Amino acid sequence: MPPARAVIRHSRPTIAAEDIAAVGTVLETGQLAQGEHVRQFEDAMAAYLGRRGAVATNSGTSALHLALLALGVGPGDEVLMPSYTCVAVTNAVRYVGATPALADIDPHTYNLDAGDARRRLTAATRAVIVPHMFGLPADMDPLTEWGIPVIEDCAQTLGATYRGRRVGGFGTVSICSFYATKLLTTGEGGMLLSDSDTLVRRARDLRDYDDRADATLRYNYKMTDFQAALGVSQLGRLPQFLARREALAARYEAALRGLPVGLPAQPSDRTRIFYRYVVSVWNAPETSARLLARGVECKSPVGRPLHEYLGADGFRHTETAARTALSLPLYPLLSDDESDTVVRALEATLAEQEDGLPSALSTPS
Repeated sequence: MPPARAVIRHSRPTIAAEDIAAVGTVLETGQLAQGEHVRQFEDAMAAYLGRRGAVATNSGTSALHLALLALGVGPGDEVLMPSYTCVAVTNAVRYVGATPALADIDPHTYNLDAGDARRRLTAATRAVIVPHMFGLPADMDPLTEWGIPVIEDCAQTLGATYRGRRVGGFGTVSICSFYATKLLTTGEGGMLLSDSDTLVRRARDLRDYDDRADATLRYNYKMTDFQAALGVSQLGRLPQFLARREALAARYEAALRGLPVGLPAQPSDRTRIFYRYVVSVWNAPETSARLLARGVECKSPVGRPLHEYLGADGFRHTETAARTALSLPLYPLLSDDESDTVVRALEATLAEQEDGLPSALSTPS
């Protein structure tokens, strides 16, 4: 049999010797569960995002669950969010017994459309979850003017800025994810951050259940010390990670400029970081399959739109994104040669497809 074709993977974690050493040092101490290293990681993340307090958790979903609980969201309440985001967001809302309420996205940025979201507010809306998609901040000003708590989901956008301020500092609460292939990783893990001492205290109380005076329902959402040590090590190298991602994105933009693809938008009032490099093509699933046959793994950057799970309609831009958005490999360990291979494979794939990109999907101005 011929040897299997080597595949350029869509995502990879970036682990270096100093990360391994940091984790090993903690393992040698025997203090594995939540301890001083978790507190150090919380303090470092709070300082990075300019927040007063932080609560580390075992996942981003757990952080979001605690945020909703700390805000008092529960049965009978609605939580507004975009349809074009991870299903874990709706799961956290359902954990507290609330109802997910969905809105469409801006077709250029893939972020929550503030105008469409405003039209979908009801008397029952108790919070708005705002994921900053693929490294580009959402338009935060209108979303924070409604008098409704905003939860910023910064899982994909650490280091990006909106109107000169780092994202993660605008909402009532911010949450982060440190999954294996996120901007920085603890393997699994997450964090809740806020300027409200009350919200931070509530979340910290609910994070674990040991040695309590009452039987309030609490959770086992703790992060381990060796995960936190990895997080501190990774956070120290985050500027390097972001610089490498930006350099790769610049290579893609220069090489793809003449091809029939829509390139990532860059609004003038914000700076993006490149968690994903998402282009628009006529048929993303077909293009992805053809690229994989050429040894390049590309993916739809979001799974099934949330409104499809709920049997809803009226999400035109979300449906377009689900059909056309294609995420190319981009991570610090991707080499220049590998990125060039991605471009050549995409160019060849587009050339062999019968239909080009309609004018409606051309690069946003």
